[in-house]
Amino acid sequence: MLVIKSHDEFASHLGKELGFSDYHTITQEQINLFSDATLDHQWIHTDTERAKTESPFKATIAHGYLTLSLIPYLWKQIVDIQNLKMEINYGIEKLRFAQAVTVNSEVRLVVKLVEIANLRGVTKATIGITLEIKDQKKPAFMGEAVFLYHFI
Repeated sequence: MLVIKSHDEFASHLGKELGFSDYHTITQEQINLFSDATLDHQWIHTDTERAKTESPFKATIAHGYLTLSLIPYLWKQIVDIQNLKMEINYGIEKLRFAQAVTVNSEVRLVVKLVEIANLRGVTKATIGITLEIKDQKKPAFMGEAVFLYHFI
C-alpha cells in the first residue's frame, strides 16, 4: 500500500500507476441490496431465473452505479492518504462503461495519478480509474475520479 502524507509527496507520483486493489466478488446479495437502496429493481439485476434465459449475459449483472460505488472502498486498499483534515469526492469525469459485470465476477481497481493541483492549500487530485474484471479483456469501466484533500 502506498502511503502519502503531503501534497508534495502526492505530486511526486504524477503520471505513475499508484497500484491496484484486491479482487472483490460481486454477489447476488450485494446486487439485491443495491437494488433496494436505489429502488432500481430491473429484472436484469435481480431475477436470476429470467436472466438465465432472457439476458444476453445468461446471468444477472451488477448495476453500473454499484460498480462505481466501490471506488472509495477499493481506493482505500491502494493508497493511505494521511495528515488530512478532510477529503471530498469531487467528481467523476470521462467515465465509460465498457462491459457488464455478471454476478460472482471478481473486480479490482487500478489507479494512476493523472493530474494534481494545489488550489490555495487544497490538493485536487485527478485519478485515472479502471475497474478490471478477472479473466476478461475489457474492463467494467474506465474514467477519472477527482478528489479534494485538505492536508494538515
